[in-house]
Amino acid sequence: MWKSGPNGAGLLHRMALPICAIGIALIGLAPVLSGGFLLHYDMVFTPRQPLLPDVIGVSSTLPRSVPADAVLALATTIVPGDVLQKLILFGAFVAAPLGAGRLVPTVSTGTRLVAAVAYGWTPFVAERLFLGHWPYLIAYACLPWVVAFGLALRRGEPRALPKLVLAIAPAVLTPSGGIIVCLAALASAGVRRAASVGGAAVVLNAPWLVPALLHGGSALSSPDAVAAFAARAENWAGPVVSVLGLGGVWNADAVPASRAVPLVPVFTLVFVVLALLGQRVLASRIGAAPARSLLALGAGGVVLASLATVPYGADLLRWLVVTVPGAGLLRDGQKWVALWAVPFALGLALAVEQAARYLRERWQRVALFTAAAVAPLILLPDLAFAGFGRLTPVHYPDDWRAVAERLADDPREGDVVALPLSSFRVFAWNGNRPMHDPAPRFLPRDTVIGDTLYVDGDPITGEDPRAEQVRRTLAADGDLGAIGIGWVLVEHGTPGDVDPALLDRLDREYRGEWLSLYRVAGDIGRAQQFAPPLVPVLLADGLAILLIGSSLLAGYCPWPRGRDRLSATSEVEGVRWPSS
Repeated sequence: MWKSGPNGAGLLHRMALPICAIGIALIGLAPVLSGGFLLHYDMVFTPRQPLLPDVIGVSSTLPRSVPADAVLALATTIVPGDVLQKLILFGAFVAAPLGAGRLVPTVSTGTRLVAAVAYGWTPFVAERLFLGHWPYLIAYACLPWVVAFGLALRRGEPRALPKLVLAIAPAVLTPSGGIIVCLAALASAGVRRAASVGGAAVVLNAPWLVPALLHGGSALSSPDAVAAFAARAENWAGPVVSVLGLGGVWNADAVPASRAVPLVPVFTLVFVVLALLGQRVLASRIGAAPARSLLALGAGGVVLASLATVPYGADLLRWLVVTVPGAGLLRDGQKWVALWAVPFALGLALAVEQAARYLRERWQRVALFTAAAVAPLILLPDLAFAGFGRLTPVHYPDDWRAVAERLADDPREGDVVALPLSSFRVFAWNGNRPMHDPAPRFLPRDTVIGDTLYVDGDPITGEDPRAEQVRRTLAADGDLGAIGIGWVLVEHGTPGDVDPALLDRLDREYRGEWLSLYRVAGDIGRAQQFAPPLVPVLLADGLAILLIGSSLLAGYCPWPRGRDRLSATSEVEGVRWPSS
């Protein structure tokens, strides 16, 4: 094994893990780190996102991007949106393998590197990147850090709880990310700490939870979404094996081509067996109870990810999404496989470490660790360089800035509706890549877009009552002004039709190559209020901010520590390893 030492070689060993993490990020993201915006599926950043009520969940839509949009709106007042986007992606790509490498209980540098690559270079990372699910990448990067501080809290280490809160905080940008990391926090911290961890989890998730509970519309989802968003087979072995290999995302366009290679399922099953064998070593070093909890959590993630693909599982999910408010969070089940990634990576790395003990020669051990660390890259080469050109930064046409300025300068009231009434766009200026309509994040007014999703050409009914109201008004040639719409934005060069008769009744304010802006004539009425009340939402936001701020002070301010000073090692049940 490779071991750290006190000399110059020891410094090299200590730097190996950070260098590995940065290398993973550079190999994966190098082409997208240049100027411009990465606009692909849900990954839509803008130069400066306006701070509107909908960014905190006070809107007709369910708070699926809360408080992520609020954080972006505040952050882009300081950092340009394209720079912020690169910082977020690069940070997530570095933090994930770095956290996994620090978490694995070992003194072996080789073991740490295997864990880092096994966690940081996975189909989950590739597929969520190609779907533009950047908040999931952040949550995934937080998981090993959450587990590390959860285990520290279980051991009774000082300041562990505030550090755990800070590790959870970046992941609660969206509901699913918040739930994923909080489940990991509860599992790693243990039953005795469940009350404090659970209370902190509720407060941290309150910014999206409160507007979701107080939402004026229905929080139920279409049953058609269950089949559309179910995990899919990426090769001959079926969806369950794909999920065990941390893949199986529902969108076939996001699946790397290498996942269809016939040998991939074979390697997947071999790695799964090794990861399970490594759980015994993990239990001997961190304790049987926390190891069992992490493994049970990972198994639960696999079950949830595969549920829609097994007999009666889809029926159960369909019943849940049409009966239980908020159960729509379960419809993209594959995301829950992130919970399996931590025990998978740790178990695999420790199994390789145990195998190395049977090799006498140092070069043999080095070769084994090298092969284990390189294997994920060889099996998933098309994550490299952002999918070898799949993702490329672009710049917004000047029309977007011109329309935003026109709307900001006009004192007249009224929201905007973006046409064609669709949630996704395909523009030539963005390389004909599908992207979520950027209008709500670019324009300085509340903007209504279509919320019907199409998966393999099949429509999935949306959840925004305001969008449905606009759709009915347009179909009946009704008065948009009566429902609070003062402006119509027409986006050119993207699939979808716009009724010319509608435009003839409007006053054109701007015409460009890619956008046209029209003013609705006459009086503009008040929009029907589907949004939750503002005061409880602000209170929820304030509590979360207060908890994060107090945790920062309690966790890292240089108060006198006495016996609280952390030693160079931690000890659990007689086993010592470098602390995380």
